[in-house]
Amino acid sequence: MKKLYEKSELGFALLWIGLYVAGASLADEASRALGLEKSVTLAYTALLTIILLAWTVKNRLTKKYGLCRSKFSAGRFLFYIPLLALASCNLWHGAAMNYSPLETALYVGSMLCVGFLEEMIFRGLLFRAMSKSSILSATIVSSLTFGIGHIVNLINGSGADLVSNLCQVCYATAAGFLFVIIFHRGGSLLPCILTHSCINALSAFAPETDRSWDITLSIIITVIEIAYALVLLRTLPGQSQASEE
Repeated sequence: MKKLYEKSELGFALLWIGLYVAGASLADEASRALGLEKSVTLAYTALLTIILLAWTVKNRLTKKYGLCRSKFSAGRFLFYIPLLALASCNLWHGAAMNYSPLETALYVGSMLCVGFLEEMIFRGLLFRAMSKSSILSATIVSSLTFGIGHIVNLINGSGADLVSNLCQVCYATAAGFLFVIIFHRGGSLLPCILTHSCINALSAFAPETDRSWDITLSIIITVIEIAYALVLLRTLPGQSQASEE
């Protein structure tokens, strides 16, 4: 992996995107075939998580990819209150046990791994690789690929309908934009990983809702994400300014 990384960081990022997207979809199908939701998915995503984390630590890239404390205090991020709101969004309409206890544990475990992987791949590897040429292009591509990538839920047997899936694509794109700002301006990917993992894990307990609530929820989430990102863009210094402080 190190040779590919040194040759092309972008190629390395694209390899991980392929391994994650294709592999996780196949693992979901295998889990359903076994009759135990997320069983194979947890094994696969946990393996990818261990490999990527170990590789990052071994090559002393934890700071580059944000596995460190932020450059600024929590107060500069409004004490992450908007992130706490987003982390709980799947419980705004109540809570339900949608799976057996074992499947719930498997689901939560796999979603925690997914939160780490998606942030490291889309915000860490992909954004960092592209930002060498253009921060703007890197931000747009990282946000859009992350958001549009959720279209896979239409074909992977998750049960999502078109409207709900398009809503997910919209707020996932906005989330991608917000997480890029937090990472780029603050230097830490940890708040993004924690928030993303909580959103994913708590989706195991999200009750069934109607289409109107799905649309309303997606609008509220998107507004919070964009508003918070714009506030941080105005209040946190850019890279050049931060280096002068």
